[in-house]
Amino acid sequence: MTSLILAMMPILVLIWMMTKQNGIPSYIALPLTALFVAALQIFYFQTDLTLIWANVVAGSLSAITPISIIAGAILMNRMMCLSGAENTISRWLEGISRNKVAQLMIIGWAFAFMIEGASGFGTPAAIAAPILVGLGFPPLQVAMLALVMNSVPVSFGAVGTPTWFGFSNLGLSDSALLEIGQQSAMIHFFAAFVIPVLALRFVTSWTEIRRNYVFILLSTLSCTIPYFLFAQWNYEFPALVGGAIGMTISIGLAKLNVGLGKVAASADDSNTSKQVVSRGEIFKAMTPTILLIVILIVTRIKQLGIKSMLTDATEAFSVSLGGFGDFSVSQALIFKLSNILGTNVAWAYKALYVPALVPFLLVVLISIPLFKLKSSMVKQVFTETGSRIKMPFITLIGALIMVKLMMAGGENSPILIIGMAFADLMGTNWQFASAYLGALGAFFSGSATVSNLTFGGIQQTIATTVGLPETTILALQSVGGAMGNMVCINNIIAVSTILGISNKEGYIIKRTVIPMIIYGLIAAVMSTFI
Repeated sequence: MTSLILAMMPILVLIWMMTKQNGIPSYIALPLTALFVAALQIFYFQTDLTLIWANVVAGSLSAITPISIIAGAILMNRMMCLSGAENTISRWLEGISRNKVAQLMIIGWAFAFMIEGASGFGTPAAIAAPILVGLGFPPLQVAMLALVMNSVPVSFGAVGTPTWFGFSNLGLSDSALLEIGQQSAMIHFFAAFVIPVLALRFVTSWTEIRRNYVFILLSTLSCTIPYFLFAQWNYEFPALVGGAIGMTISIGLAKLNVGLGKVAASADDSNTSKQVVSRGEIFKAMTPTILLIVILIVTRIKQLGIKSMLTDATEAFSVSLGGFGDFSVSQALIFKLSNILGTNVAWAYKALYVPALVPFLLVVLISIPLFKLKSSMVKQVFTETGSRIKMPFITLIGALIMVKLMMAGGENSPILIIGMAFADLMGTNWQFASAYLGALGAFFSGSATVSNLTFGGIQQTIATTVGLPETTILALQSVGGAMGNMVCINNIIAVSTILGISNKEGYIIKRTVIPMIIYGLIAAVMSTFI
């Protein structure tokens, strides 16, 4: 019991620091929590000091992955803003429908659904949220909407990575993976009747939601029906296909004003002619986004062969750094530091596969001549990006060191102690709590994939031990990792940074945790029918 209390203490302290009145900023709270975990590991769990330092090094280096993605997303956002493309897209979307709910569903739901299916890595919120802010929605409310909306497609994000890679170390057959995908898709399908509505509530009133509910329902189903059907025979493309079909249908419904309440006339209506955007303008403004999606798709679908090229781990050269570890670079520019401080701890960065250089930086470089940006404007794009990522970098280093230390220690690691304690407590009722363990993993690691990799083995063991269906428990783990995106520290930091929101992480978590809890309850109920 003492071990469990101490293992949970850092989580509770972190939540308290970030959610209390006048909460402590994340760039202070997270490094302090990491220090707390290190002290527990040394003085209570008696983890080897060298192993702790190795995890500190690996955690610090791991921050390069999310911060490079954030930097790439901000870079593209600033380019779209300063080039005028963002303004053109906003005027076009207003032309499709002036109804705010329609705009939120098209961009915050369907468009983000499709981007998640292609890429993951937090890019849906990074791309969709700035467009919504450009349409006049308040940044803080948009951040919460984006986090909650980006949950249903996540189990099949980045062309199914959380499913096929997240459970890759469990020795499952292809048919078992397909069954996990089918069951998680069914749970997500039913959760989607509630989640978009809860997300919309952050931005608009219940009155507006009721007035436009038919459109909300049709837009939701236009994504989730093909998503569910596709998951019956494939676990890579459901989110990508569902999002693409859903966005097309949602735009068509909005243009025909199907299921939408009337929008009150405004003074701007007299200037309607000024709002007309030509097809050429739309195409030019959308070119960076189209390029982004196309590059993400062709680099994530393994059958095309480009993915294997970008993830080729064949060593190009290596060098020994003595007692610090061994550094190597692969033919696909995968930078790897292994045997850190003589331990089995390692770090790697896939420079060409992590969506930073490709596609974000690449698309920005292509867009500079496309929009004929002046050198002063290009400089401003890069300068503003650099100034925005300084504090988040410190925050992410603290977060990832904390994650690494929570997972250090094998069977005696704090995170495994928490997981096994939950299992002992719940027994055969474990399926009612299973999704929340997956969410806890996403909260810490910042990734549904990492949550599945970390807790998949625990969930599999628990299922076998207490006699529950293995695929059902793993489907709940997958759903949990997806719904954990709502409270995931990394994602909150990323979307807040991109939207220029400071020191609101605790405020966001206190509000997004409510739909996450509801999601978990839906998952628990649905698991009884599987």
